[in-house]
Amino acid sequence: MAINSSPLGGQLAAVNQAQSKLIDLGIEFGPRLFAAALILVTGYYVGRWVGRMLDKMLVKMSLDITVRQLLVRTVRALVLVLFLIMALQNLGIDLLPLIAGLGVAGAGIALAMQGVLSNLAAGLTIIFTRPYRVNEYISIVDEEGMVESITLFSTTLSHLDLSKVVIPNRKIAGEILHNYGEIRQASITVGVAYDTDLGTALALVDELLRANPRVLQEPKPFVQVATLADSSIKIEVKPWANMPDYPYVIGELNRALLETFRQRGITIPFPQHEVRLLGNH
Repeated sequence: MAINSSPLGGQLAAVNQAQSKLIDLGIEFGPRLFAAALILVTGYYVGRWVGRMLDKMLVKMSLDITVRQLLVRTVRALVLVLFLIMALQNLGIDLLPLIAGLGVAGAGIALAMQGVLSNLAAGLTIIFTRPYRVNEYISIVDEEGMVESITLFSTTLSHLDLSKVVIPNRKIAGEILHNYGEIRQASITVGVAYDTDLGTALALVDELLRANPRVLQEPKPFVQVATLADSSIKIEVKPWANMPDYPYVIGELNRALLETFRQRGITIPFPQHEVRLLGNH
């Protein structure tokens, strides 16, 4: 009796009581926890399987990759939520108060995350209206680049200097967007002297366009005499090129035009003004 009434004896009794309580809780809830965990693991693998099946079906439908990924992820999430509800029910948790609490919390979160939600709404608009797609070149919000990825919250553009620009979707929806697609038309202007044989000059331009492997022959390059300027005749050259080749084709054609015209004796005049001094009468 003296041992049990001592402080050490009281601590031992408390520990034994706690151990007994934990054992009782383990016996009562252990199987439920194990079953709930098993349900969640099963839901994870079922969601992946359903996602793969849906993805294969959508690929056969030739659906856009961004829409396809969104639908697959949504279905996976729904399957996981369904199994989560089953797991909570297995634990004996009343879902009605939980749903009500989540609704109240969701309203507060929505107010605090207006920017995120506006990005989400804009992302859904972009994904389903498809003003641009992955691997297309666009210009928007003082930025331009190749579309690398489209998510619910942002669009990532890649540049030729290997940098990336991430634009929030709310900055894109509703703005004026220039979509170049996967090809782009270059614009080159070269001047020739007024005594130049235009037939020969235009034939040389056409020859250079056919010789450059970066220049697309379809759509057909556009060549014309654009302007009769003060010091020269301006020839406008507008070839098409794939987006990765666009910056290079301009430099290559400028160099080829300069070297070929020099070899063939075609003068590219520089701007000049003739000044005449009249004597006093």
